[in-house]
Amino acid sequence: MHFLYKEKEKEMAFILVIVAVAIFLSVLILLFRNQAPAYEVPLRRKQAVLKIGHRGASGYRPENTLSSFKKAIELKVDFIELDIQLSKDGQIVVFHDPTVDRTTNGKGEIRDYTYEELFLLDAGSWFHPNFSNEYIPLLSEVLDISLPDTGLIIELKNPHLSPGIELKLADELLKRKWDSEKFAGILVQSFDKETIKRFHALLPEIPIGIIVRYNPKGISDSFLNEVSSYAAFVNPKRSMITPNLIERIHSKGMKVFTWTVNDKKQVAKLLSYDLDGITTDYPDLF
Repeated sequence: MHFLYKEKEKEMAFILVIVAVAIFLSVLILLFRNQAPAYEVPLRRKQAVLKIGHRGASGYRPENTLSSFKKAIELKVDFIELDIQLSKDGQIVVFHDPTVDRTTNGKGEIRDYTYEELFLLDAGSWFHPNFSNEYIPLLSEVLDISLPDTGLIIELKNPHLSPGIELKLADELLKRKWDSEKFAGILVQSFDKETIKRFHALLPEIPIGIIVRYNPKGISDSFLNEVSSYAAFVNPKRSMITPNLIERIHSKGMKVFTWTVNDKKQVAKLLSYDLDGITTDYPDLF
């Protein structure tokens, strides 16, 4: 009987060791997941520098419409950049401005329209009468037509006007039950650091980036140190880009994109730098 107790004690001790090791490894994985910088930007390039279509191919088609996105795919972009906001009834719509005035025949704030109402607006005639049948698309439609032909850089636009948009976007992506290859075609960015951090907490598998407006003082090391703890890329306005800035951002382990470059000479100059991506209205410039 004493022998059996001893054997039982050994067995229990072995099980406890296994459980302790498993718990220890799980804690390490969680710590790494929470503290490591954001995931590497997938560079499934068609050329040395990523070609990013601004709101599709918005130099040739009305911005943020299905025709613009299809034209960008035709011009073989690596990524389509687009903007998302929430309609009055909580639908994720692809639209840039806080109001519909500039690019539709409607008036007023986009958040005051249901999606059914937004769908009825003419989102193309402002660009050219030939596009009078264009409408404001849902993000789900753009996801369906773009992947896997091209990636998407989704900008959380005016997040203060679309409370909860981070959760809505995470839900939209998760419900598709994509594998890692499909997720590799999605990047998310914003000017708003707190918004992008909230999204990252919900769906850390998606690389995130910070867009930076022009600042005559440049971009500080303290800013780069802070965002490098969660961001995979920084996207400064083109007038801020210098070889030194690119080197500094790369030294923090992040990629460097820039926006919005529509001059062939400027594109040629930037292509001589060590940039990772250029956003343009005219994807056939390079």
